Amino acid sequence: MKKEAMLYEKLDSVLNCHVCQRRCIISNGKTGFCEMRQNQDGILYTLNYAATSSVAVDPIEKKPLFHFYPGSMVFSLGSLGCNFRCSYCQNWNISQADINKTSTRDIPPEEAIRLTQEYGCQSIAWTYNEPTMWFEYTYNSAKLAKKENINTIYVTNGYMSEEVLELISPILDAANVDLKGMSDSFYKKLCEARLQPVLDNIQRMYDSGIHLEITNLVIPGYNDSEEDLKALIKFMAEEVGVEVPLHFSRFFPYYQLKDVHPTPVEALEKAQKMAYEAGLKYVYVGNVPGGDGENTHCPKCQELLIKRDGFHILVNKLNKENKCPECGAGVDLIR
Repeated sequence: MKKEAMLYEKLDSVLNCHVCQRRCIISNGKTGFCEMRQNQDGILYTLNYAATSSVAVDPIEKKPLFHFYPGSMVFSLGSLGCNFRCSYCQNWNISQADINKTSTRDIPPEEAIRLTQEYGCQSIAWTYNEPTMWFEYTYNSAKLAKKENINTIYVTNGYMSEEVLELISPILDAANVDLKGMSDSFYKKLCEARLQPVLDNIQRMYDSGIHLEITNLVIPGYNDSEEDLKALIKFMAEEVGVEVPLHFSRFFPYYQLKDVHPTPVEALEKAQKMAYEAGLKYVYVGNVPGGDGENTHCPKCQELLIKRDGFHILVNKLNKENKCPECGAGVDLIR
């Protein structure tokens, strides 16, 4: 579905898109880097408004969000396009898709909200591809969701413009940001992007009161050095907040990085230990079935509070005030 885009300006014979940090200059008949915004005779159109490639009812832990209504279900939608070109993308078939050659289903915002309610979901999430690539749709959907007391979630690479974040922040309840590494060279080489805008947006989200969780996919030989991990942990502890959950996730060979070995579990456990020693309160290890890495422990006495098996909660010992039953310490969690 085609719709006039938001956040662009005319510069002589070209258009300047302001949706993400690329701020593409788009000539007539051309699309921006994401290939989802096109200049048609001096008007910028979003080509994928309401065009969904993926729809699912997920446990919120799959986002992953472990401290935002744990155990609840979320209605998840994805579209096409991305402003990154990650060489290890797990959803490359939609993030790098040609909209004219890819099958999608139009789900208008009103229908998305109705389906969220019909399936008994507490939240709606825009995920699978970068949500700001169909910003107009997510923005309109979020406004409707808030009227119906439905929580709103972005699973994002954090590369949106300041203008987008200013608009969406008042109606966005939670976000998981994929912080891919802590060097600009990593972002340039593997994602064709820059690091600093992501760091700036993480801080803006935190300051605006959005519930925030961070995921870092640890890729052997690329972003797993002690220097990289220390920089990420320091950023979390000193520039964001020690109460923000950090998810270290295990890499498996995929897309254009099939020659890279899976992340050793020991490397993830070492990163987790480093983060705890630096003062972070909630640090998780993902994509490692059967371990303790996805359980929530009391940040004071280390009592096991929430036991998870994959995306499912087996035990939740927290009382109604979100306090540890053993020592009485408060746990930073929304439910």
